[in-house]
Amino acid sequence: MKKNILLLNKLESLEQRFKELEQQLADANIIKNPTLYQKLAKELSDISPIVHKFRQSKSIQKQIDDLNKMCKESSDFEFIQLAKSELEELDKKQIQLQKEIESFFISEDKDADRDVIMEIRAGTGGQEAAIFAGDLYRMYTKYAISKNWKIEEISSNPTEIGGFKEIIFSLRGKSVYKRLQFESGVHRVQRIPQTEASGRIHTSTATVAVLMEPEEIELTIEPKDLKIDVFRSSGRGGQHVNVTDSAVRITHLPTGFVVTCQDERSQLKNKNKALRVLRARLLDHINNQKLKEQSQLRKSQIGSGDRSEKIRTYNFPDRRITDHRIGLTVYNLEEVLDGSLDVIIDALIAFQHQQEKNG
Repeated sequence: MKKNILLLNKLESLEQRFKELEQQLADANIIKNPTLYQKLAKELSDISPIVHKFRQSKSIQKQIDDLNKMCKESSDFEFIQLAKSELEELDKKQIQLQKEIESFFISEDKDADRDVIMEIRAGTGGQEAAIFAGDLYRMYTKYAISKNWKIEEISSNPTEIGGFKEIIFSLRGKSVYKRLQFESGVHRVQRIPQTEASGRIHTSTATVAVLMEPEEIELTIEPKDLKIDVFRSSGRGGQHVNVTDSAVRITHLPTGFVVTCQDERSQLKNKNKALRVLRARLLDHINNQKLKEQSQLRKSQIGSGDRSEKIRTYNFPDRRITDHRIGLTVYNLEEVLDGSLDVIIDALIAFQHQQEKNG
């Protein structure tokens, strides 16, 4: 089978993992652990199709090599003609298998349907940045509604004139992570702010982070690594201000990550929400460390993945949106901000697929 070295290494690693999983699933200790057994069985099921195709491809390649060798060694014209005819059929099968194997790595993403937690924070630009953060939140929630995804607000810090200093929410549904994974980074807006009397165009920013929600056994946090503080919520004012210490601040001591949640009146609910965000941030931190170690993988990705990277500009005077990572510019700003994100997201996914295909 003709394939580049990177693809061959991936296939051989998958086949080795397939063998390991078969052995693990026959282990009595793992059988006694339903959660772990289910996780490993799902992984085996996920990689089985590609491993079977790889083995089929290796078998066909062996037949091709054997027939070529026999043709070289034989002087029987009739046999050689029959062998060549069979070789043509085998070559067709092999080419088709190669396409199917390559498409597997392009279309199959084990994380495609993972739930995500999104964090949007106002950046430079003062009140206008907070308003823009609110615009982005509205854009993503309208997009989520169009995809029938479930939206849950986790924590927010709204401003008096509208928008948010910070808004954290979760999304759940088909292909959530697949379609939003490239939204992390700095989003820049160029427009005349509501607060600008002279009519000058200002530039403001907001930062978006897209975090996968860890599965239950994927990430373990030791209680000794957590510092949990409770305090009275500042709330949104009026009769809804809590009069009990229901707000929760969780500090992860090894990393210094801090998560605060005070939107719920229940201390337990606030704690659970804060832990969800913390777990997502920790998984994102671990994954980013792995990416830094896997330089070859980073080359195939869109952008650096750095939260400080400017990824997109929303220019209101020209009704223009530009994604700087792939050089895409579209002139339907209002529609995109109203949730019609597919034109940009589809282009990002297509670009990523082409990068992966090129190795």
